Order: sequence, then C-alpha cells, then structure tokens
Amino acid sequence: MAHHKSAEKRIRQTVVRTARNRANNSRLKTAVKKAEEAIAGGNKAAAEAALKAAQPELARGVVHGVLHKNTAARKMSRLTKAVRALA
Repeated sequence: MAHHKSAEKRIRQTVVRTARNRANNSRLKTAVKKAEEAIAGGNKAAAEAALKAAQPELARGVVHGVLHKNTAARKMSRLTKAVRALA
C-alpha cells in the first residue's frame, strides 16, 4: 500500500504504462508471427505482404521502447532473407 502521494501516482502511471507496453508488444509479436507463418506456408506473395506489414510494426517497437534497434534490424533482416529465399 502506497503511503505517499508520489507513490500513489507512480502506481497509477505503472498501470497505464504496463497496459500500453503489453498492447504494443502483442501487436508486434502478432505481425512477426503472421509473417513467419506466411513464409512457412510457402506463398511468396502472401509472405511479402505479411513482411510489408511487419516491418513498420518492428520500427514502431523501437520507437516505443519495446525492442532494441538492433533486435528489430535483425528480425527484419532474417524475415526479408526468408521471403527472398522463397523465389
């Protein structure tokens, strides 16, 4: 139980921030998972569309502080490489 005004405010802020981070993380993971599933499916057109949708989500994850920039770059690179290998 918080005993100070500042502690009460930190609790409120944490709840909001946690919800926002969880939503951002979920959206990011869903986009990447859809891209991976499309790649596994072997349909190049669908995989390219899914990759095109996942790339901005990864970039947004970096901006929102959900991902490190190198992690996002690595994921984008690997997804792109996998899509190109479908040719």
